[in-house]
Order: sequence, then structure tokens, then C-alpha cells
Amino acid sequence: MALDYRKCAQEIVDHIGGRDNVAQAAHCATRLRLVIKDNSKVDKDYLDNIEGVKGMFESNGQLQLIIGTGTVNKVYDEFLDITGMTAATKDDVKAAAAAQEPLWKRLLKPIGDVFVPILPAIVASGLMMGLVEALGKALPGFASSDWYGFLDMVANAAFVFLPGIVAISAARVFGGNIFLGAVIGLLMIHPSLINAWSVATYEGAIPTWKIFIFPVQQVGYQGHVIPVMIAVFLMCQIEKWLHKHVPEMLDLFITPLTTVLVTSYITFTIIGPIFAQLETWVLAGAKILVRNPIGACAMGAIYPWTVVMGLHHMYNVIEAGMLAESGLNTWMPIASAANFAQFGACLAVGIKAKNMKTKSVAIPSSMSAALGITEPAIFGVNMRFFKPFLAGMAGGAVGAIFGALTGLGATAYGVTGIPGYLTINNPLVYTVLLAISGGIAFALTTMIWKEEEAPAAKTASAPAAAKEQGAPTAWALETEAGVVKSPVNGKIIPAKDIPDPVFAQETMGPSVGIEPSEGIVYAPFDGTVMMVFPTNHAIGLKADNGIELLIHVGVDTVNMDGDGFQAFVKQDDKVKAGDKLLSFDRAKIKAADHPDTVIVAITNGFDYKDIKRAA
Repeated sequence: MALDYRKCAQEIVDHIGGRDNVAQAAHCATRLRLVIKDNSKVDKDYLDNIEGVKGMFESNGQLQLIIGTGTVNKVYDEFLDITGMTAATKDDVKAAAAAQEPLWKRLLKPIGDVFVPILPAIVASGLMMGLVEALGKALPGFASSDWYGFLDMVANAAFVFLPGIVAISAARVFGGNIFLGAVIGLLMIHPSLINAWSVATYEGAIPTWKIFIFPVQQVGYQGHVIPVMIAVFLMCQIEKWLHKHVPEMLDLFITPLTTVLVTSYITFTIIGPIFAQLETWVLAGAKILVRNPIGACAMGAIYPWTVVMGLHHMYNVIEAGMLAESGLNTWMPIASAANFAQFGACLAVGIKAKNMKTKSVAIPSSMSAALGITEPAIFGVNMRFFKPFLAGMAGGAVGAIFGALTGLGATAYGVTGIPGYLTINNPLVYTVLLAISGGIAFALTTMIWKEEEAPAAKTASAPAAAKEQGAPTAWALETEAGVVKSPVNGKIIPAKDIPDPVFAQETMGPSVGIEPSEGIVYAPFDGTVMMVFPTNHAIGLKADNGIELLIHVGVDTVNMDGDGFQAFVKQDDKVKAGDKLLSFDRAKIKAADHPDTVIVAITNGFDYKDIKRAA
């Protein structure tokens, strides 16, 4: 009996809290994807038993109802008609889902989005900086050599120009022109300005400009992150507004000029001074807190936040003052505890993660943090997943109070973590401090962080071979009606290993997965094309012997909106076994952070008693 699409859609609407409880709705090849405003109004037990709904789960802020190929689009059309909603794009649904996330996640998400693309640069630079600095401290002769000067320049380039790199990435995230973003970022570290790291030792009064009523200090923003992101966010809003209101014939000239001028003025007169004042308050507070164990504990916890805000370099002023007064820098153990705790948290993520992409970032980032350069660990891993960041704060707090109670101190400043052994007054006690701070953070992260909080995607296989391999001859599935050949060259895996809960549970029918070795889908039998999904990432076929098959390329690749996919057939076309059906760009799937596993499912599996799987 055919499914009553209208009845199915009506029951869904009635048991999700009605139209007013739906923020957005879209569908992919198999699922109705809904963003719900209030989950308490959803009757999940009823939804799970609606005729036509094969299962449901929640993921990334979306309620996903599994309906099936060739059916979900019809139910979706009825859903739109009943609710009066208009069709949404995948971006609309993702944006609406993000809006339902807790406030702290929404605030942290832009930081993660900005830093993920630039991680290779800061991870490599951070690790190299730590090694070069350690060698320079251990070997004074090397520190004065040409090799040291060259390697130090190569290592710190990403951090010297970090505002420029961050600005480019932020402009991409916030939807602005990346080259205008680059101008704003580089403007904030222009060589005409005093380097922010040398302000503390600058002789004489800081020069200022007086622009209208605002005095503007001629100081750069080296090492800063938050003010750069705020400035670029403002730039993007100004640019978008101007594009809408400036006549097209004048847009190319007026929009970029006005955008850069207005953004730079507001940045140096409002955004910059606010953070300059914040630096002053942080330094004053740090000087007070660091003089007692309770204050040291607080600073051990707070210190990573000041790294996020780009204020941590200013602590050199406190350290220099301590050395001048007593010859002992008691701030260094606090900073070292905080940094080594972030190392412990990041290392725990690297060891616990099964996602190879997460692991490949976390392990080298933790090594960099162990050497005192924590930006890769904080921005690339701990702050991104947040719970490891909190675990690091806890470890830093306990380690810092231990350092204060035991009287630890250093005879120099500028190094923490493992290189700190070169300047610490009691190496044995310092070892205990590192073990406490790193160990607590590691243990807490292991306990409280679960990988599902991160985008759980398997790394794609190697790039497809340049030469086509031809249609596979191996079989993938077999019923009493006939054989389904493998539609893709590659390794066949059991359904349970497919990195998607819907297909892993064979909700769509008896299934196998294929880890592809090339990006071409071939017809696995003689038959007819029932459906080609608009984004060309999925196709439905019906064999001449009656087997109905879904071939789905990748996991969540519907979000790529067809980029990297091409169809060679259309609905109702007749195909022969071995005909090319689809092609897919495995490199683009990998770049979009999706697994490229091809799923093959017999959608009318109930019609057969004996179904065999190749894996």
C-alpha cells in the first residue's frame, strides 16, 4: 500500500509542536531535516511510530526524520503546504540550527571557524618557535649564530603577522572581501606603529594622533586576536551595507575606500582603546593577585583567557619588575602551570580522538604547548571543543597555587614549560608543578570530553587515481532475485562501520559501505534510474529484476550543495551494468571535512528473504 504523504506530513507537524515550533525545514536524499525551537514540545515516541518514518535522531541542532529515497521529497512538499513555510536551503537550516545552540557555543563558534583554516600555519610555527627558543637558551653560542636568526625568523613569521592571517580568515567567515580584511589586519601591525610587544620598554611618551576629538596612540596590535576579529566583523557589515546602497557604477570605487577608511578609524579610536584599557586593568589586577597563593590560583585559571585576548605578552612587564625588585620571577611558575595544563588537555584530546584530522592537529599542538607556545593548542583544539579548555584552566589553577606555596621562581623571563628548566630555581619542584598541572588537565579532559562534541568525520582516503579503473566486477549485495555489483572501486566494509548512524543501523535497508579508490559511480546492474538527487550526491535505481537500490556518496555531503558532484544520467534513463552514473571529487569532499564512504542500500529489502552482504 502506497504511503499517504499528506497524512505522514500532517502527523509530523502535529507532533513537533506545530508550525510555530519550526524554525527551518529542508530535506536531503533520505531525511527530513527540521530545526525545532522548543524540543520539549516534540513527541518523539509518536514521531518514531508514524507510518513512513523509519527512524529519527538529533544531530547538529537538527531533528532528522528518516523517510527514504523518492519519498522524503514528497512528504517535504506536503509539509511545506501544510505549514505555509517556504523551501529552505541547507545553509538556512544550518544557520537556524546554530541559532538554537547555547549562547556560549554561538560566541565561541566564530573563533573556531576563523582558526581552523589557519591551524597548519600556527601549529607548525608554534612548534618550531618552542624548539628554537629552547635551543637558544640551552646553547648560548647557537643563540648568537646566523642559523638561530634565520630559524627564529621562519618560526615566528606566523605570529608576527598573526593579525593579518586572522583578518583574512575572519573576512571569509563573516562574508566580506578577504583582501579588504587583509588590509585591516595588516594596518593593525603597520611598521609605522610602535610594536605592541615593545611598548613596555619604549623610552619617552607614546606618540599620538589627534583625529577629530579622539587621541589615537600610535601602537600596533601584534599578538592580538579578539580586536582584529571585531574590527573585521565591523568591516564586513559596513561593506555589505554599502554594496546594497551604493549605485553599481560607483560601487567598485566607493565601497572599498569607505569600508577601509571607516573601519580603520573606528578600530583605532574605539576598538583599540577599549582593549588598551583592558590590558591596563588586567596587568594591575595580575600584580595584585600574584602576591598571594589564592591570587596565584586565580591567575593560573585566568591566564589562558588572556592568551585568547592577546594580552599575555604584557605580563613581561610584571616579570621584569619582579626581577628588578628581588631577582626572582615568581610569575613564571604561574604562567608555566597554565601553559602546561593546556598541553595536558590538548594531549588528552589527541590520544582520545578517533578522528584522524583532530588527532593530527592535537598531537603537534600539544607538543608546541609543552614548549611554551600555547596558541595552536588553545585556538586549534581546546577552545574549539571548550571542555578541554576548562580542564586546562582547572589544571593551571592547581599548579599555580602549588608553585606559589613552594616558593618557585625563575631568574629570567620569556620562557615557560619545558624550556623553563633553564631558568627555574628548583628543577625538582618545577617537575612536580608540571606534572600536577598537566596531569589534572589530562585526567579531567579524558573524563569530561567526548568526541561527539567535535565534528565526527573520518578522514577521506587518498586522492582518486588520475586514470579510470573501469567498472568493478566484485559483488556488494545479493538476493534471490540477483546480484548487485559494487558500484564503486574500493574496499567494501560492513554497514556497522559506515560513519553515519542512519546507514550504520541499515535503516534504509540491507547495506554495505565502500571506501572508494576513485570518484566514479557505475551502474551495478541493468535497470532504470528512479531518482537523481538535485545535488548529484545520491541516486536511486531499480533493477530489471525488481531490486531497488540507493547509492549515496559520502556522509552529510548534501551540505556541499552539489560542489564536486556530476551526474551522467537523469530520471527514467535506462542503464546497463558498468555505465557511468555519477562522478565525485574526493579532494573536495575531504576539504569539506566529510567522509567519502559510498553507501549502497537495498531499499525494498523486505521483499527478499535471503540477502547476502559482501562484508
